[in-house]
Amino acid sequence: MNRAASKNSAAVIPPPPHRGTLESYVKFKLDESRIVVKDSSKRSEQNQQKVGMTDSPSGASRVLVPALSLTVMVVALLQTVVVPVLAQIGDALDASASAVGWTVTVTLLAAAVFTPLLSRIGDLYGRRRVLIGILIVVAAGSLLAAVTTSLPWLLVGRILQGASFGLFPLSIGILRHALPAHKLTSAMAIVSGTLGIGGGIGLVLTGLLTRDGGDYHRIFWLSLAASLIALLLVVMTVPKHRPDRAGRIDWLGGFLLGASLVLLLLPLSQGHQWGWSAPTTLGCFAGSALVLALWLVVERRRRDPLVPLVLMDNRPFMITNVAGLFIGFGMFVTFLGISGFVQTPAGAGYGFSASVLEASCIYLLPAALVGVITAPIGGRLVRLYGGRTTLIIAALIGLSGFLLMATLHSQSWHIIVGGSLANGAVSMGYAAMPALIVAEVSTEETGIANGVNSIARAIGSALGSALVITLLSSNLLATGVPHESAYTTAFLIGAASMICSAFIVAVGLPKAKAVRLPSTELAFDHARITP
Repeated sequence: MNRAASKNSAAVIPPPPHRGTLESYVKFKLDESRIVVKDSSKRSEQNQQKVGMTDSPSGASRVLVPALSLTVMVVALLQTVVVPVLAQIGDALDASASAVGWTVTVTLLAAAVFTPLLSRIGDLYGRRRVLIGILIVVAAGSLLAAVTTSLPWLLVGRILQGASFGLFPLSIGILRHALPAHKLTSAMAIVSGTLGIGGGIGLVLTGLLTRDGGDYHRIFWLSLAASLIALLLVVMTVPKHRPDRAGRIDWLGGFLLGASLVLLLLPLSQGHQWGWSAPTTLGCFAGSALVLALWLVVERRRRDPLVPLVLMDNRPFMITNVAGLFIGFGMFVTFLGISGFVQTPAGAGYGFSASVLEASCIYLLPAALVGVITAPIGGRLVRLYGGRTTLIIAALIGLSGFLLMATLHSQSWHIIVGGSLANGAVSMGYAAMPALIVAEVSTEETGIANGVNSIARAIGSALGSALVITLLSSNLLATGVPHESAYTTAFLIGAASMICSAFIVAVGLPKAKAVRLPSTELAFDHARITP
């Protein structure tokens, strides 16, 4: 090798000693290893700088995690912000309770259609670009909802807000692309954990904005402000990157999967109004199963399927999503159960006669604050003990919270402590999932894989919402308020969801996962075993 070539080479390894003692040979191997590690670290840094990313404290990685955490929080905020004011919206728009309930339902239905397609589009054409587009659509929907006094147009605005569910899987894909391996697990845990935090914050802000008869439109102005702030953060902090793969969008697969999910979520959300044994409800469930079967047939014949079917055969991936469904279920049982229980007039023999503001700030705000703490703790536990152990710990904490509320609820602190344990478990469980999913998929499949997990959580949330609403509307006292046993049953079913989550994770996930090494260590290992 000539001198010029030596300058341009990645690293120069000194020649091995001809002969000598074992000590000299070991010294030679150590020198070789230091050169390989130093060189691979330098090349990794150069590759990150090419796309505008560095691992330095002043680089994008320092502000990217907080920015994406706030962006993802928009998802949970939009999902829960209308729940406490459904009756107020109905009064203002002169609409029935069943009609106003569609403001929650259409958002879930839109999410079912949008999330898989947006995740795949981000994988193919750039996640930053799609993230910006989603936030513009969500801002437009929030503006429409804030200015309209028509229920149909309000529903259109809520449909546009449903695109926000695509923010989470795209954010995880951006983190995987932008951050070094040794920072990725904690970053994903923090961003994912904010989903459990945002729901509580949304309920608290709703109580503050609508206190003393405040106009419900304020919550949509809040949504608009949150969307625009998130848009500004994304534009300023998310680095540009080249798409991970080339291919075409499977529009047919997206349509069939979306149709199947709509037919599933629709009866879950409206079954308490239609009747669970009504022909419409049963027909939707049957239609969902048939369309899903057709989707599987179509996807097996596609060159570029929307969801690689190999993921469906991946046991850890599927177990993680089922656990996400149960934890999403528990999140809505917590929010709806606590909100309804504490607002029940004390004359019913239970409850605390709390206003919407008191329910938000006294009973739900502590749960949201606990979620702020447990999300990074979950990330730390994932790094130390793995996602499997973290999910089991989270489920057991949630179990204790639900059991406390089911058995003791005569004093305020019973509900506050129980709700804090339950919501803290949700944030910790959400924090563990991205690491488990990323460990099972390639980089180019990160977006769609986390999109599937988002849908699993949405289905769990819809199930939890449907169950609580059905229990509270079918077991009424003479005064028209739910019987105390309805709330007790709801909290016990929440506890059962945590038991199911812990059980399937303990049985279905492997007991130990190999530790992922930072890029420099991987390069060292590769150089060490490559002749």
